[in-house]
Amino acid sequence: MALVDERPVRSGDVSNFPQILVKWSSNVENLKPDIPTAVLLHGILGGRKNWGSFARRLAQEFPMWQFLLVDLRCHGDSTSIKKRGPNTVASAALDVLKLVGQLRVTPRILVGHSFGGKVALSMVEQAAKPLARPVKVWVLDATPGKVHPGGDGEDHPGELIAFLSTLPKQVASKRDVVSALIKEGFSKDVAQWVVTNLRPTDSSSSSFSWVFDLKGIAEMYKSYEETNLWKFVEDVPRGVHINFLKAERSLHRWALGDLQRIHAAEEQAADEGGGVQMHVLEDAGHWVHADNPDGLFRILSPSFQ
Repeated sequence: MALVDERPVRSGDVSNFPQILVKWSSNVENLKPDIPTAVLLHGILGGRKNWGSFARRLAQEFPMWQFLLVDLRCHGDSTSIKKRGPNTVASAALDVLKLVGQLRVTPRILVGHSFGGKVALSMVEQAAKPLARPVKVWVLDATPGKVHPGGDGEDHPGELIAFLSTLPKQVASKRDVVSALIKEGFSKDVAQWVVTNLRPTDSSSSSFSWVFDLKGIAEMYKSYEETNLWKFVEDVPRGVHINFLKAERSLHRWALGDLQRIHAAEEQAADEGGGVQMHVLEDAGHWVHADNPDGLFRILSPSFQ
């Protein structure tokens, strides 16, 4: 078995999204249902490969674990799969629940960044099975309720999605797209990250096309802004442990009221057999696994020990 085996698993079923399987058998028929499994979920306009380097590091440090990285609906290789129902946080969560059920694995840790954080929360809210108890949920730089974008001069995902929708579906140059984004006022880092979603249109063409369904992503982001999971967080079932991580230089504003509610939920959960905990990742913006991977690794590591 290779330390890292990247083998997409495909089928016609909507729930079986392509994925990277880290520290897993190269043969999908030989998956180990009894090995501790962690699922890592990306944010809006991201993809499973956002977690690639970090997941490899986890796999090297914790060889007894399996790590499942998934392209959420409308993103990456999952764009071509026919979707069911509206493009929402809840439907994305249900997709992943169906996937782990089909793969016959029982995740004990869910790690979600931004939009993926709310997807992870929605997974444990929607179904006790096929999730284990206890299960640990990591919500990275996202709150359970209303989304508070950053201040003036900072990148707003909604505005980014709106601007991308004005660009042609095929472009001649990644550099031109980066220039257009910077000219529009988006940061260079965000511009360079966005164009990782461009792929050559075909082997004989010099043009590039997007690997996401932007209309579906716009619907998903709207759902992300509106989805409210406070009720679940403030009444955490026994055996569920929710960890919120705030980036010190977060793209999103963490309202004082949100922080107070999380701390209040910490006390209540402790009394009722569940768990809620707040963490702060220093020297990091919203892109926590890129800005401070060492700090993030230190904070997450105890969950795997």
